[in-house]
Order: sequence, then structure tokens, then C-alpha cells
Amino acid sequence: MAEKTLKATHRGVIDKFGELKIPCVVLEDGKRLLTQGGFLTTIGRSRTPKGGTGVTVAEIPTFLAADNLKSYIDDDLRISTIPIRYFIGKSTRYGYRAELLPQICEVYLKARDNNELRGRQKNIAERADVIIRALAHIGIIALVDEATGYQEIRDRKALQKILEKYLLKEHAKWAKRFPDEFYQRIFDLKNWQWKGMKVNRPSVVGKYTKDLVYERLAPGVLAELEKLNPPNEKGVRKSKHHQWLTEDIGHPDLQRHLAMLIALMRAASNWGKFMRSVERALPKKGDMIPLPIDED
Repeated sequence: MAEKTLKATHRGVIDKFGELKIPCVVLEDGKRLLTQGGFLTTIGRSRTPKGGTGVTVAEIPTFLAADNLKSYIDDDLRISTIPIRYFIGKSTRYGYRAELLPQICEVYLKARDNNELRGRQKNIAERADVIIRALAHIGIIALVDEATGYQEIRDRKALQKILEKYLLKEHAKWAKRFPDEFYQRIFDLKNWQWKGMKVNRPSVVGKYTKDLVYERLAPGVLAELEKLNPPNEKGVRKSKHHQWLTEDIGHPDLQRHLAMLIALMRAASNWGKFMRSVERALPKKGDMIPLPIDED
């Protein structure tokens, strides 16, 4: 039985990847989609897929059909590449699940790492590099919600699912999660003398960590951490915030996030330039992007 075609209740444009702009929608059932044309142009393909809008290739779309990419594609990814039909008013449109974008990027970047890309695939990998630096798997959902305004009426249960993936009910044992270089780069950009990790850092470094890391990981994570891990009357917390992150989702995203921050630090000549880069590449998850669109 064919799946019912749903209406788009919210629309917007994701504008977080430099010159790349991706129209997106949220459907009646809460499914987040990137429009088919926007998705294809974002990864450097023609706006109209081979065979026409909404077309599905027998097993996999053209942008993943090359033999040299097949070893990087699993069954879950193969299923998620089927375009989804939806309505805007009386018009029929097509889109891809938002989560597909970072997955496609990873396919091309893995192939690039193994020197297996050919011809135009290298251009797609360059775009994938830009995109993957600006989001993690959970981040694409937040970007769609911000761009469409859906976050304003999003069911609390949806946010709770994100938090359940990210956070533990009880904090785990301490383990080193922040590389020394993260703090050393802060000192360098602030023109402070670095004396190593054994010397107490200025209290403002804690504020920088909250701003750069926990406010930018995923929607609601910092607020929930503040509830789970509040300071005592002396301002001391019983554990580190990262001890509350889950091993399967929270910590991998934390490591990707820290790696991206360190890369931006290495490229910046001073603190101001670094923070401007952070605001562009890693916006705080609570920021709104009111960008309505009229056309797909």
C-alpha cells in the first residue's frame, strides 16, 4: 500500500554553509525534508534528477550509483535515498529526509580518504567537506527546525528524544574527553601565557567552554545539563558536564565538535576572527533563522 502524501506545514531555508542555501520543509507528521532540487544543487548535481523530478532509480539514485561508491553504502542508507512526495498547497513536490545529507557527505569523504573518487565526484567531496564541518548528524534536524520555525511549536517529546540520545540518567566515571590542545589554543588566541594543564585556568575558560561547546552541540543539551548537574552553594558541580553524555551519540558528537573548533582555532589569527568563524560554522542551537520561501 502506497504511503499517504502529507502536507508541508512549515517551510524555510538553511543558510549556514557559506554560499550554499538549502530549502527545507517539515511535514504534518514531523518528518523533516530537504527539497529534492535544493538537496541536489547543494551536493553539486543538477537541480532536476536524471529521469525527472521525484524519479527513483531501481535501487539507488544517480549521485550514489557509481561502482566506486558502492562499498560505502549500507542498506539503511540505500532505503533513505527514496524521494518523499509531499504537498505545498495543491502542488506536488519531492524531498529527501534531512538526515540523508550528512550521510551522503560521509560516503564521498570516505571515498576521498581512500583515493577512490573520480572526475566530478571530487567537486562533490569538496562541498561535503564544507557541509560536514558545519553539522553533525543530529545538527541537520536542528537546522531544519530553526529554518522553518517548527521549533516554536515542536512537541516536547521530540526534543526529549534528542536528549535521551545525548544524555545519561546518571553521570559516568570521569575520563579525559577534552584534548589539551583545545585549551592551549584558547590561551594562544587570547595572548595568555600557557603553563600546561596542571596549572589552574582562569574561571572565564569555563564560560568559553560552555559557549563554544555545550551551547552548540544539540538543541536543549545545555539546559538539561544544567538541571542534571547544577552547581552547589560554592559554585562547584559534582561532575563534569561531559560525564553525562552518552557513549554512542553524545561523546562521538562531542569529539567531532571539538575537532572542528580546534581546526577553526588553528586557522584564526586572533580571538575575534575565531569567534566570527564559530558563529558562522557552529551557531548556537537556540538561534532562529526566519527565512520563509515562496518556491521550492
